Amino acid sequence: MERERAGRREWRSAGLSWAGGAPGLRWVAGAGSGSGPVSPLSYGVGAGGLVSYGREIGFRVVGERRCVGVRGNPCPLRAAVPGRATQAQCGECARLDRSRSVAADTMADDPRPYAVYLAWFGPGMVKVGITREDRGAARLLEQGAVAFSWLGRGPLMAARRCEELLRAGLGVPDRISYAKKRAVRAALPGAGERAAEVTELHARAVGLAAWPEALGVAECEVVDHAGVFGLEGLAGAVGVVRELVGGGCVAGKVVAVAGPDVHVEVLGVGVVVVDSRLLAGWGLEKGEVGGGVTVPVKLVEREGEVGVQEGLF
Repeated sequence: MERERAGRREWRSAGLSWAGGAPGLRWVAGAGSGSGPVSPLSYGVGAGGLVSYGREIGFRVVGERRCVGVRGNPCPLRAAVPGRATQAQCGECARLDRSRSVAADTMADDPRPYAVYLAWFGPGMVKVGITREDRGAARLLEQGAVAFSWLGRGPLMAARRCEELLRAGLGVPDRISYAKKRAVRAALPGAGERAAEVTELHARAVGLAAWPEALGVAECEVVDHAGVFGLEGLAGAVGVVRELVGGGCVAGKVVAVAGPDVHVEVLGVGVVVVDSRLLAGWGLEKGEVGGGVTVPVKLVEREGEVGVQEGLF
């Protein structure tokens, strides 16, 4: 949703999208329903792991954070949402959203086929999950999976049973925190080592007894997203944006995007991670590209110390 404010153009953020396999900032559609426009993000790595290009971004946070509604339908109350919440919905809209949610087990009658996957985020950091087959790898990109392989495909409930079987049989979780994912992105082992770990776990998974008969087994084909995310040669983050605040600014060069995390190189500071889920619901307007970061930032842990920088980072 775009509007003019004292001669300046303001957009209401809807977070980040991986539609089409590439990241872009989404904007709330105006008055009606459906998806709004998307601003593509570009980044890349040159010879020797040096960042050779990246989109310069700069924005200023405007007004108050508001609920983004449910599946393209605006929140009738335009309810306020806390700045630190990663879900930009009020309580009522969140309840409506989960009323037809696979994650909340409220869609047992869904006739569409589902796929079970094995996702790798770092050494020893592997999870299992399910996604609608027609979504392809979108769910893996949204979660920031550095590498993955499909395990099987079939009806929803068979996929759910397989997911539970794999958690117990392999001892892997169904979720991994973004803090843990961020901590290892700049020091990942090579593609061969990543693939080897996924391949070994895939073999163990499909060899488990009690595999649901209705779920077909998928051959191991490891897909690696390090290049898609821009992780090769990525410098370690010095901080993570804790929340946005009205009047605060974020500016720098986008050097990588993994899942919802936008890695921004700030001049004279280093790489700061912006969790794009914190953008959703805020009004944003163009800011100075060289303006740095003036929102609260949590410093990345160094030798057991964690700090919060409230002013100019």
